[in-house]
Amino acid sequence: MSQRWLITGSSRGLGRALAQAVLEAGHRLVATARDPAQLQYLVERHGDAVRAVPLDVTDPAAADAAVQAAVEAFGGLDVLVNNAGYGNVNSVEDTSLEEFRRQIETNLFGTIIMTKAAIALMRLQRSGHIIQFSSVGGRVGAPGRAPYSAAKWGVEGFSEVLAQEMALVGVRVTIIEPGGFRTDFAGASTTLHEGRAEYDAVVGNAARMQRAYDGRQPGDPARAAQAILAVTAVDAPPLRLALGSDAVAAIERAEHLRLEELARWRELSTSTDFPT
Repeated sequence: MSQRWLITGSSRGLGRALAQAVLEAGHRLVATARDPAQLQYLVERHGDAVRAVPLDVTDPAAADAAVQAAVEAFGGLDVLVNNAGYGNVNSVEDTSLEEFRRQIETNLFGTIIMTKAAIALMRLQRSGHIIQFSSVGGRVGAPGRAPYSAAKWGVEGFSEVLAQEMALVGVRVTIIEPGGFRTDFAGASTTLHEGRAEYDAVVGNAARMQRAYDGRQPGDPARAAQAILAVTAVDAPPLRLALGSDAVAAIERAEHLRLEELARWRELSTSTDFPT
């Protein structure tokens, strides 16, 4: 059955791959980007099945307009994908407060703004699926990416709460946690600073690894798009879906270490209760 989709950040990366897959699967799409001219190829190829809409996810009025475009063009919205985002590499010390705000505004508040623009419609429909792009960096602190990880951990917490609320009105929520994919995210979309010597083992190493990693990531964007399509087609989708063998391995390792630490400090942790 044809679904009505809205994807933020449709012009590049995983958003672009997903937009193409959605339309090729016979669904209808509101594709968004800051510059909708970058989406013209979709319009030329898929005609009335797609609407190219300008969107800055940090602008609530633009978010409302994008959702309204889905209503006007297709009569509603079945799947919202909050994909737009970016992350630079630098140390906490050398990342300005303004840069922290910009990254968190886009990666976290952009997700919140777009979600709030859509949930009233989905509540009235008593149906819908909200796909929130987090990252492996939303489960494991990403070296040299403090603003990005701070935002993505925020997306995880926000979406976990959202899922519990939306379940009461028939709306599903899935958090997507990609590892490394061969997209522009590791290339021109990212500013890399190796930083000062004191942090080189973490920050400098992260910048160097990303340069070497670009174009060699294990993840295939087209396969990621198919995985997301599969999740939206089932009755009981997961709350979280890691994408890529590297993401699965990193999350498994981090969760194991967390459980080990919790057990090691259990006695001190539980000692803070009132005596019974």
